[in-house]
Amino acid sequence: MKVLIIDDSRTMRRLLKSFISSVTEDTAEAGDGREALTVLEQESPFDLALVDWDMPVMNGLDFVKAVRADSRYDSMRMMMVTAQNSYETVLQAVEAGAADYLMKPLTEDMLHDKLRLLGYVE
Repeated sequence: MKVLIIDDSRTMRRLLKSFISSVTEDTAEAGDGREALTVLEQESPFDLALVDWDMPVMNGLDFVKAVRADSRYDSMRMMMVTAQNSYETVLQAVEAGAADYLMKPLTEDMLHDKLRLLGYVE
């Protein structure tokens, strides 16, 4: 499994990379949605993107919409990993094309539970 980790916090990117390392070492990182689109162009295909909502330049919701508008990435799933936790934001993310939603703060077990639900781990 190849995973793109998108978060403006370097600390959060490293934490997510650490959490997912027992599942895969094949990861790439981006600090915002625009940078992530460039990474997609250069390093696709990815199986999964872990996407923060609040980022400068291009936020996570706009990234999800941009990816879903490009058929080259139809097979890539996206999971929002964010502190945004209202019903409306979850609904927006799912309607835009996110496969799942994980609230911060999070633990490794929480991420693995979501990966299990998506079929990436047993």
